[in-house]
Amino acid sequence: MSLNLFLIAETAPLREALALIEANHHGIILTTDASGAVSGLATDGDIRRKMLDGAALDDAISSCANPDFVWADQATPRELLLKQLDNRIRAIPLLDAARQLTGMVSRDHIPVQREERIYARARSPVRISFGGGGSDLTHFFAGEGGAVINTTISLYSHATLRVRSDEKIIIHSRDLKASLEAPDLQSTLTQPGPFGLVQALLKVVHPDFGFELYLHSDFPMNSGLGGSAVISAVVLGCFNQFRQDRWDLHELAELAFQAERLYLGIAGGWQDQYATVFGGFNFMEFRMDQNIVHPLRIQTDTLLELEESLVLCDTGTSHESGDIHTDQRQHMQQDAVRQKVQSNVELTYIMRNHLLRGRLLQFGQALHEAWQFKRQFSNKISNSRLDKIYADALEHGAIGGKLLGAGGGGFFLFYVTPFRRHELVANLESSGLKVQPFRFESEGLRTWSARERKNHLETQTL
Repeated sequence: MSLNLFLIAETAPLREALALIEANHHGIILTTDASGAVSGLATDGDIRRKMLDGAALDDAISSCANPDFVWADQATPRELLLKQLDNRIRAIPLLDAARQLTGMVSRDHIPVQREERIYARARSPVRISFGGGGSDLTHFFAGEGGAVINTTISLYSHATLRVRSDEKIIIHSRDLKASLEAPDLQSTLTQPGPFGLVQALLKVVHPDFGFELYLHSDFPMNSGLGGSAVISAVVLGCFNQFRQDRWDLHELAELAFQAERLYLGIAGGWQDQYATVFGGFNFMEFRMDQNIVHPLRIQTDTLLELEESLVLCDTGTSHESGDIHTDQRQHMQQDAVRQKVQSNVELTYIMRNHLLRGRLLQFGQALHEAWQFKRQFSNKISNSRLDKIYADALEHGAIGGKLLGAGGGGFFLFYVTPFRRHELVANLESSGLKVQPFRFESEGLRTWSARERKNHLETQTL
């Protein structure tokens, strides 16, 4: 569409205006002043009525142009344009700040909405595991089948990713209290520092664009809550938002495992990756041919009662799960230890049935039994301080419990009856331990994208 067919000088004759209206096929003409700014609008009907009143074809078009006409600019909402066109308006001129014509909108010519700059966000929950830990290690279930039971809770890792117009990569982590800046991907992958996990994930994703990545979590590092898998999930989730062929949940869990276990070389199992990506209460079975995630349909009353009966307690001691898993792998070469892991797997099936039938007291007792098995897998799983915390908890109302994650520190989870919960919490807090409130989280990894202009004021040019 030629915009020149809509513009005519205020002093031009009606004859010339009619010729342009015939040529543009929109039934309107726009008058311009000496500076070229649009000053008025006339329709073919306006001109006819003027001529019926006695005007001649040589009279100036300004004599019948309306200076108070409907126009829009590039920021005019599309919804308003559609409503105006639906209300007997033939065409709407688009003017800039200097009232120069930049476009025409009509029923037959509505500009395609351009793609705007977006950013991606992701949030994924941590997990608490109840039983079967150690059986999700490949070197165990390569011989015997593994099984675990876990659920996600309302503590999350968060990620925000925006694409840059250059190849530069910037990563900010509030958890690490550190940042990384590099001119391109290759420089990012080889830069020393605390971003080993993110670098391993970038090796998996291999993005072909520069970006800014912002990371933070609601929980401390090395907490035994599967935090590294949760970070992996949100990073992968953000990049997944920019893919046409998006990874499914199984693929996301496998990619997270690939980055942490194979590329970064940290020993560990499979459950953390599946737990955070899938979310909710799950019973997971591990075999060499495939891993299966079974969602558990637990009655609402049972879930609410269990939620109120669990106490999550931060021991204040971090742990290195990779070191513990490496030690555990050496111990698992002993038949006696492998048998204890297998007994823990069998107990996991019993715990699953207790939950499904609402037998929470038996479930709490099974937690105690599961901890007695687990603490024998490696001499690094527990220590005298952790044993004392557990023993004191039993004396003050806990029916059972276990240390979450690989062990050595992090969070304890206790099951307590409703009438002794206050006693248990008071004892833990009097010992200088922090009780962490939580709720069960039924959703796993959540990802979404948002328009920068619509949601946030742009303050710098990338």
